[in-house]
This record gives sequence, C-alpha cells and structure tokens, in this order.
Amino acid sequence: MKQIPDKLLDELLKDCETPEDILGQEGLSAELKKAVLERALEAELTAHLGYEKHDGAGRNNGSSRNGHGAKRVLTDSGELRVKIPRDRHGSFERQLVRKRQRRLAGFDDAVISLYARGMTQREIGAHLEQLYGMSVSPELVSRVTEAVTDEALRWQHRPASG
Repeated sequence: MKQIPDKLLDELLKDCETPEDILGQEGLSAELKKAVLERALEAELTAHLGYEKHDGAGRNNGSSRNGHGAKRVLTDSGELRVKIPRDRHGSFERQLVRKRQRRLAGFDDAVISLYARGMTQREIGAHLEQLYGMSVSPELVSRVTEAVTDEALRWQHRPASG
C-alpha cells in the first residue's frame, strides 16, 4: 500500500491545532473532501462535453458549460455543500452525485482510497462500481484521477491562512 508522503501531511496539518481543525464539520478533512468532489464533478462534465474548460473546441459545438448549482450532500462524516457543474442543454448525467441524490454513503472511503492506496485506474473504476453501483469508462477514471492529483498538489502548495 502506498503511503501519503510525510511532507504532504506536514503541509496539510501545519495550521491545525485541535482535533476539530482536522476532523470537524469545517475542518481540513471536510474541505479536502469538498475540493476533491467538486474537482471530480468538473472532470465528469469535461468527459461529457468532450473538451477542456476554456478550450476553443467547445465554441458552437452544441452544449457547453453553464455555471454551477449548489447542492447539499451527506457523507459518512457530515454534510458538504458542493458546487455542481451544469451544461447548457441539461444533458449532463453526473455519475458521482446523481440528480436528486442526497447521500454519498462510502464517499469518505473512496477519497481515502484514491489518496492513500495509490490505486490504478482499473482499481479506482472497480472501487467506484462497488461503492456506487456505477460503471465508468477508463477515460472518465483517467480524467477524475488527473483532477484529484491536481487538487492534491494545489493543497500541498496552498498559502497558509492565518
């Protein structure tokens, strides 16, 4: 099993002084889950539309990005308020947080698995299918894992808040 590098953990935990700062409803763990979830949803929309955000290929190409909606979802450790991306034609059928879905049972385990186990794309796809009962394409898994990796790097290099 691949472990999270000590340097990354030190960076993430440097401003945390109490258990609540880490595990609380507005603590580091919740912020990280929210950021990863939103990033993965953006990757799903990119896969659906077939082009990256701000890519000229999306101009006059049918549907396009159309802002975000707000949604509250319950995870194993509490409520998250997330921004859900939309497309102009309303044809985007998200897989990670489906329309009208209010609870993400097992989401905490999925995030931990993505980060701590260094899973392959096939393993991540199997994990998502097992947890959420959804079958995902290798392309979508690739986009989501890229987005999650980018988010981890952003967290590692984020400015300290005081």
